[in-house]
Amino acid sequence: MTRVRLSVAERREELLRAAVEQIEARGVAAVRIADVASALGVSNALVLYHFASKEQLVAAAFRYAAEADLTHLRKLLGRRTSALRRLRSAVRWYAPTGQAKGWRLWIEGWAAALREPALREVMQDLDRQWKAALAEVIAEGVAAGEFRCPDPRASALRLTAFLDGLAVQLTSYPGTMPRARAQQWTEEGLTRELGLDSPSSPPPSGPA
Repeated sequence: MTRVRLSVAERREELLRAAVEQIEARGVAAVRIADVASALGVSNALVLYHFASKEQLVAAAFRYAAEADLTHLRKLLGRRTSALRRLRSAVRWYAPTGQAKGWRLWIEGWAAALREPALREVMQDLDRQWKAALAEVIAEGVAAGEFRCPDPRASALRLTAFLDGLAVQLTSYPGTMPRARAQQWTEEGLTRELGLDSPSSPPPSGPA
């Protein structure tokens, strides 16, 4: 079958999608340029034309996946509804029981970033952007009197740290806990950070 000729941008995106899939399947340490090339039926030389090394390809693949997740996060947080609804939607999506990008990919990234500076920079940038986006909406909710939170940045850090840790447990050790319990803990963590008594508690009448 004759392959359709792609533009440079289209070809790079195709390679990055394939790289993400191969990393998820094989892990960062085991994946090779040849695996990505084989998955698309192209030569190793074509992959290396766009990415000079495996390290560059892996870092670019994680940035590609991260940007897709960040785009969706901003969409959730940018909706025209209360800050509380936006936060709940974002946290439920990001949680290991939600629909965000496979947690196996991010756990692979955290481990590999300990040894690869280029990947570490990508992962740190993603982490900063997630926390900043959540902190901004938490601050909006506090200003609007929807909930109480003395330090939105600290709350965003605690929430993401909790969800990341929960994801490691559920992904690395299947059967650790029922899905329903993980969802309950996620909701409890959010409401605790926002100063609500329970998931069903009404918002306070004004800012703390």
